Parts: sequence; structure tokens; C-alpha cells
Amino acid sequence: MPRDTLTREQIIRTAVELLDAEGLEGLNMRALGKRLNSAATAVYWHVKNKDDLLVLAGDRVWGEIRLPDLDAVDWRTAATAMAGDLYAMFTRHPWLVQAFASHLFHGTGKARHDDHSLAVYEKAGFVGPQADRAAAAVFTYVLGNAAPAAATVSLTRRIAREGGDPVEVFGAVMKEAVEAAAGFPRLRARIDSAADSSVGYAEAPQESFEFGLGALLSGLAAGQPRQVS
Repeated sequence: MPRDTLTREQIIRTAVELLDAEGLEGLNMRALGKRLNSAATAVYWHVKNKDDLLVLAGDRVWGEIRLPDLDAVDWRTAATAMAGDLYAMFTRHPWLVQAFASHLFHGTGKARHDDHSLAVYEKAGFVGPQADRAAAAVFTYVLGNAAPAAATVSLTRRIAREGGDPVEVFGAVMKEAVEAAAGFPRLRARIDSAADSSVGYAEAPQESFEFGLGALLSGLAAGQPRQVS
């Protein structure tokens, strides 16, 4: 694709596809150019560099998060829905979770999300810095819960790239983890219980996410500056 037919939107969309498929390690201008059927140098007419492209790709995926109508639902329903969408977005694009450690993401996509998130907690009665702290508490909770899934995707890619079998490697690691935990009574009881059920030791992350989110929002509700619906 000649550079004069390339668009910034095409480049960003294709960068997201490349990141989803190959992770942070797979993002480079040559691979992107190949997907675009264009010379790698043509991409530089539209983006400054690889870091700039990553920030643009990161901002694009924030548009996947729905913004609840605050005239139609209460604040807690809205907060739960946005946190769930954020968690789903992070797990669809695990490279974004990893990139938070090295990049400052910004743009209209993220700003759209952040502005509505503040509106949710303002509806709950939080004002100014209080709304900022409430929104930040939920955001960091979601990000922290998405991190293990992102790490698993990255590690799986690395093992496969190096010629290993991810299933075998993870199985061996889990066996070692279970053996280590068996020396502690509370963990051993949970391992024994998991052996008698369909849910394995340290599994069911979705249930854990929902439980923790509910507890966090209940804590925020208890600390509301005024009573709200």
C-alpha cells in the first residue's frame, strides 16, 4: 500500500491487530508494514515512532468501553458495568496492561472513559478529589486483576516462541505451586476441596473479580458523603 493511500486510522487499527496477535514484542514497523502491504518507512509519515504508535493504539481500545446512561441507572450499576467493560477490554488486549509499566497513555479515547467515570462517582456524592480517589481505587483494582491474565498470555507466547509447550510448562509450575502450598493448613484444605470439585486450585478468577469489585463498591458506598439512591 503506497504511503499516500495509507491513513492514520488504518495504521492504528492494524497496530492493534498486530499487538493482539503478537504482543508488545511483536510490534515493529517492519511487521506493521507487512500487514499493511506497505513499506515500513511509509508508516513514519503518519506516526512519529513505535512509542507514539503504541500510545495511539492504546487510546483506540478505550473506545470499546460502554458509557452507561446516568439518567437511567444508579451510580453503582453504572460503576459495575464500566468496571466490567474495562476488565474485559484489558483481557482482550493484554499488551495494554503490560505497557502501563513503561508508557503514559492519553488521548480522547481514555479521556472519554475517565470523564464519564468521574461523573459516576460524582453521582454517588463524591466531590472533587474524593471523586478522583474513588475512580482511581476502582481503576487500579481492575488493572491489578487483569495483570495475571496479561502475564499468562505473554509467558505463553514466549514459551511457544522458544520451542516449548506452554501446557506442559504451566502444568509443571502448577504442580510445584500445589506442592509448596500443601505445607500450609489453610491452603492444603483448599487444595483438597478443589480436588473434589470441578474448580481447580487458584482458579475462578472471574468470580474473584466480581466478589472483590462488589466489596470495593460497598466500601465506597459506606463512605459516601451523603445518602444516594
